[in-house]
Amino acid sequence: MVAKPMAEYLLKNGFQLTIASRTVTKAKQLIGDNENGTAVGWTTDETEKLEELISKHDLTVSLLPYTFHIDVAKQCIKHGKNMVTTSYVSEEMKQLDSEAKKAGVLILNEVGVDPGLDHMTAMRIIDKVHENGGKIKKFYSLCGALPAPEEANNPFKYKFSWSPRGVLLAGNNGAKFLKDSETVEIPTEDLFKNPLQVEFSEVGQMEVYPNRDSLQYLTLYNLPETETMYRGTLRYPNWCKIMDAIKALGMLSYEEHNFENTSYKEIVAEELNVYPRNVKEKVAERLKLELNSPAIEAMEWLGYFDKEMIQQQNGSTFDITSYLMQNKMMLSVGARDMVIMQHSFLVENSDSTQKVINAHLLEFGNNENTAIARTVALPAAIAVKLILNGSIQEKGVQIPINKAIYEPVLNELSTIGITMQEQSELPLSEMPE
Repeated sequence: MVAKPMAEYLLKNGFQLTIASRTVTKAKQLIGDNENGTAVGWTTDETEKLEELISKHDLTVSLLPYTFHIDVAKQCIKHGKNMVTTSYVSEEMKQLDSEAKKAGVLILNEVGVDPGLDHMTAMRIIDKVHENGGKIKKFYSLCGALPAPEEANNPFKYKFSWSPRGVLLAGNNGAKFLKDSETVEIPTEDLFKNPLQVEFSEVGQMEVYPNRDSLQYLTLYNLPETETMYRGTLRYPNWCKIMDAIKALGMLSYEEHNFENTSYKEIVAEELNVYPRNVKEKVAERLKLELNSPAIEAMEWLGYFDKEMIQQQNGSTFDITSYLMQNKMMLSVGARDMVIMQHSFLVENSDSTQKVINAHLLEFGNNENTAIARTVALPAAIAVKLILNGSIQEKGVQIPINKAIYEPVLNELSTIGITMQEQSELPLSEMPE
């Protein structure tokens, strides 16, 4: 769902590109009639073919599910080839660092939008503040991939421009962040409670829930002086109330069920341990919600209270929720999506005065590509070009947090209209709280 802008960019820049996919017709569509493009059929169990492909190319981009990146990376190291991914670095990947350096190759990860553009745009500001003798006392980094405002027309005010399962999996995480020098740990059952409220320029009121472990970025971003470090996910209002209720109802559980001859309302009743009759009212009562509350209305719209039979025989309530959302909440062809990002810094200057720096990105999809596809694929595509032309010389397992990587990538992105708008010298009231 994000490969198209990368293929277009690399082919436009004269690179010879091979796209390996289990669906060759999709790969051919990405290439079109460009003579520099080749499509090949390949599946992840074809390990010999993977090695052959890697050995014959100068660089490999893995847009596979993240669990397969290690196999690709090991072959890249074996054959002395560079590699790019847009995924978070796993612990297994980190352990390949010394091997990659010894082989003289770069395994560049997290060079999409989040992670990726968030790192690069934050580090550009952080490094500038540090170079001027300042300190970052508070840092909020917020990002969201959402439907454009005119498309936020269902009770969730959300449509998927990528995998619903990925969004829901992230919703089952816990979170950790630093707030006024105190570590705050949020268990998964409380992830959507008490969201931050922020006003986003040109979009309006938004809410934010915390994103995974923010504490690691104190080290990654070289911020030992920072008292508040919070990374969060942006959503339209009521998303957190709805998802908190769905989670409390048990509809994001991984526990396996037999769904044969079972309706949606019956499985919801089973989660409550009640008779299916009037299940909507019983859900509202159990969750202490009004019948006309956003959460109950969203559940009803999604289909939780329907008599319709569940199609799959076995699975989990997580699978059911993912299935219903995929059927009702995918962004339609031609509809606009949106990627929004905001960094807010409380800066202490060298003379002990304080100021706020805000930087924000607002990127809409167009008729050619979604915003999420552009902001994931183009930073990675630019990194590919810069590695191949020798502008990026780093080695080992890296993410784009040092100037030698982020500066040329951001400079190139700005030429194609993807850039953060920065405001300095703002009053302290501009910080999220």
